[in-house]
Amino acid sequence: MAAKKPAASKAAAQPAAKSTRKAPAAKSEKRPTAAEMKQHAEKLPYPARQADMKLQPASDLAGYQPAGKLKGKIALVTGADSGIGRAVAVAFAMEGADVAVLYNENDVDAQETQRLVEGQKRRCLLLKLDVRDPEQCKQAVRRTRKELGGLNILVNNAAFQMAQEKFEDISEEQIRRTFDTNILGYIWMAQAAIPHLQKGDSIICTGSIVGLTGIPLLVDYACTKSAIHALVKSLAQYLGERGIRVNCVVPGPVWTPNIPGTMPLEEIEKFGHEVALKRPGQPEELAPAYVLLASQDGSFMTGSLVHVTGGKLSSDQ
Repeated sequence: MAAKKPAASKAAAQPAAKSTRKAPAAKSEKRPTAAEMKQHAEKLPYPARQADMKLQPASDLAGYQPAGKLKGKIALVTGADSGIGRAVAVAFAMEGADVAVLYNENDVDAQETQRLVEGQKRRCLLLKLDVRDPEQCKQAVRRTRKELGGLNILVNNAAFQMAQEKFEDISEEQIRRTFDTNILGYIWMAQAAIPHLQKGDSIICTGSIVGLTGIPLLVDYACTKSAIHALVKSLAQYLGERGIRVNCVVPGPVWTPNIPGTMPLEEIEKFGHEVALKRPGQPEELAPAYVLLASQDGSFMTGSLVHVTGGKLSSDQ
């Protein structure tokens, strides 16, 4: 992991490299149980590309039934090149929104998200930027407003994690990258967006059940997710009088590139075992919660932590 913050660069300036991996898994394999994960388990170098995963996360929302809930809206989604962020971008597009996709490294994945969004006949702006840099966060908001015509929904979803067996072994570099990405990045993005949001607009953050339960392998990550929950509750109170809603989706274990890219193989082989449904979630199963919070269906929801965990409860210890 590089200690230096990467400089801003234009979105997808270079041609995408072709993946050498196998074709995506058949649809019947898209939601394997935890007991079946061993046959799909693999380790990929960080930052892992969704294009390279042999078991592709379900993020195209093939069975989703849109209802025009975000017609005419403009959304900016961070960490939207893959995983949950991609599924949210696609769901928003299906509901009628134009979407700015902010990502940091994986051009191949970001271009696939763009293809899926544009396949819904919506505009998609790729922003290859770094949320750890406040100036790049401001740039993301400026470009979204200029090139898409406004901003109504900010989804703070970008995240960094790296598992460590021993807490004492977590380096200063890793701790700073985790906090800079997961909580400071959310703050910088919110500060950049809030001056341009109006009554009825919204901010949605991605928290995590581990921010409530803790997790030994991801101590620094869990700390930042707990901080995100507090940020959401505090901003909701701060912005309530202006009619700007702030909420948080709290995922349980979800199959994204972060898992083969950051978790030990023995954890991947049983991924999702701890939840009531006995399987990991898929990104497309999270996306409808973001639609709810972004749309008028969630008009009386603010300061909420919406659990989409497969039955992993904060009180089940």
